[in-house]
Amino acid sequence: MTPQQNRTAPARHGRRRKGVVVGLPVALAAAAGLAYGGAFGVFGDDAGATASAAPAPAGATQAADGFASVDALGQKGTYGGREGRTVTVKTLADLEKYATAAEPYVIVVAGAITMEPKGKEIKVASDKTIVGAGTSGHIVGGGFFLGQGVHNVIIRNLTIRDAYMGTWNDKEHDFDAIQLDGAHHVWIDHNDLRHMADGLIDSRKDTTYLTVSWNRLSNENKAFGIGWTDNVTADITIHHNWIRETEQRNPSTDNVAHAHLYNNYLQDDPGTDITSSYGNYARGRTKMVLENSYFEGLRNPVTKDGTASLVQRGNVFKSTTGRNESGGTAFDPKKYYAYTLDPAADVPAILRRGTGPQASVGTTTKAAAATTLTVARDGSGQYRTVQAAVDAVPANNPSQVIVAVAPGTYRETVRVPSNKPHVTIRGTGKHAADTVIVEGHSAGTPKPGGGTYGTSGSATLTADAPDFEVRNLTVSNDFDEAAHRGEEGHQAVALRTSGDRTFLNHVIVTGDQDTLELESPSKDRPARVYVDNSYVVGNVDFVFGRATAVFNRTTFTLKKRADGTSAGFVTAPSTPAGFKGFLITNSKVNGDVAARSFYLGRNWHAGGDATLRPQAVVRDSVLSDAVRTTPWTDMGGFSWKKDRFAEYRNSGAGSGAASADRPQLSDAAAAGHEIADWLGDWTPPAS
Repeated sequence: MTPQQNRTAPARHGRRRKGVVVGLPVALAAAAGLAYGGAFGVFGDDAGATASAAPAPAGATQAADGFASVDALGQKGTYGGREGRTVTVKTLADLEKYATAAEPYVIVVAGAITMEPKGKEIKVASDKTIVGAGTSGHIVGGGFFLGQGVHNVIIRNLTIRDAYMGTWNDKEHDFDAIQLDGAHHVWIDHNDLRHMADGLIDSRKDTTYLTVSWNRLSNENKAFGIGWTDNVTADITIHHNWIRETEQRNPSTDNVAHAHLYNNYLQDDPGTDITSSYGNYARGRTKMVLENSYFEGLRNPVTKDGTASLVQRGNVFKSTTGRNESGGTAFDPKKYYAYTLDPAADVPAILRRGTGPQASVGTTTKAAAATTLTVARDGSGQYRTVQAAVDAVPANNPSQVIVAVAPGTYRETVRVPSNKPHVTIRGTGKHAADTVIVEGHSAGTPKPGGGTYGTSGSATLTADAPDFEVRNLTVSNDFDEAAHRGEEGHQAVALRTSGDRTFLNHVIVTGDQDTLELESPSKDRPARVYVDNSYVVGNVDFVFGRATAVFNRTTFTLKKRADGTSAGFVTAPSTPAGFKGFLITNSKVNGDVAARSFYLGRNWHAGGDATLRPQAVVRDSVLSDAVRTTPWTDMGGFSWKKDRFAEYRNSGAGSGAASADRPQLSDAAAAGHEIADWLGDWTPPAS
């Protein structure tokens, strides 16, 4: 179903900017090919290269959030070994050598390393990043130990597993995945921790400034214990962890000065041998803030001692029984660091996709030289049409192919199929307007073989492949609405994309209704789009779809309809729950239309799907007086107020103050709605 079909009033004619993921973030990209040695890193005793010769892989230089980001105890946040060399290890000897060294290191674990003897815990020294190479980094039969005073350590993107000795509640073998005794400034992130002998994480003896995020903890008696001290000094953040099929310590939090738990998913599957005793537990004199987490199937999901303080906000409890407690006063986490909450209802979907090792983290590839194919209408290039050049790209091409298009107007439809990644279509003229790809199909236009094109099929340029770019040209749909007045199906797409990591730079996309369609391969798969320094022109839902898209430094030009009237909608996102939608930042919305005639957007529940959570955020942008004073509206019988629409720090005659009809982000919330949050681990190419 298209936006037109969901419309409450028929339209007679048929943007955004990048943000930050916190939550998930968002979902991560597919793995790049893994290369060892050379540009990737160095092995073992051959590690003589400098950090500049062996660049840190993706995700290895990222700094922590939460309490691990706070400057304290002489340490300015947590950034691990990013100031040292990058080494790649595949053996226990090399892992131990660099993890225990006095110097800072980024240590890339590029395979499965088995601990000998079983239960061995490597004593990690300060200033280390230990990161798995994609999903290949496994620590089998042991783990890591961070002792008194060890600081500035990141353990990320690893699978740590299988030290189990055959006894469920093992009192004899203290084999943990990660044990911390008196450490500070530690970040444990995106790991898969399971099936150990004693527990998965033990934070003991005043360990503080600790953040534990985006991990999967499963198949264990004791998941995550905190305490073993009479002091009440520790500051700990625990967010976006999926804790599943664990009996106790989920976590158990004893004598923690500030325990901030948010957006975690605690799940006990019915009918299994593992049954939870309790979920989150505030013990001793702990002060805990527990926000927007999701508890499913647990007994005693939230418990507290009489001496502890526990403040609950926004949590969801599904099929839980027993104790669910709160009481006392705690603290305000925002006094210590900024963070953004995901809606609790979205947490299971977000964490099922986003927790654990990510294929794109810890890897790097050496770019191959690009191939250039030239297009010119006059025959001076290799091809006369853009589609002919695209057809010449081999399937599953491993490196970039540039289709360089000479100035001129190319009346054709172009399709880049999903099995042709790394294609860039680039105009070679001085300006984007010099090179134009144009066609005039609409949703209702008859196809040569029968039937009609439909909305998506009407696109002038369709790109289903990942890593697709358009640069310095115009993509247009010039369907003549006035000439087809009274006919159905005026949706006419200029550009449609559905692949991940799509980049539009110095591009003009122009049409009337449904100009720019930004989709994903399926509802549960991500597709990120970055639009920079471009123009999008239209009048009805002229940016729509379910992709995660950022519009930066982009102008949205509003057009009148074919009959000369002014009324329209800039965006119609159909974002799935757990994903981010459209972010418009540092941009402009204007056009030669009547004042107060255009909505910034409306919520498209494609196909009447009530599970969708359409999202659009417009921030730091200039809005002309064409924007309505109530800039969001309903679509297809769904209330926009139940979805995700907001502004932040906009200016111009079309901006307005916060109200129930014009929600504004707080400063703290806006920190989670920036370009990097939307794009996650993807850094777009240079503009």
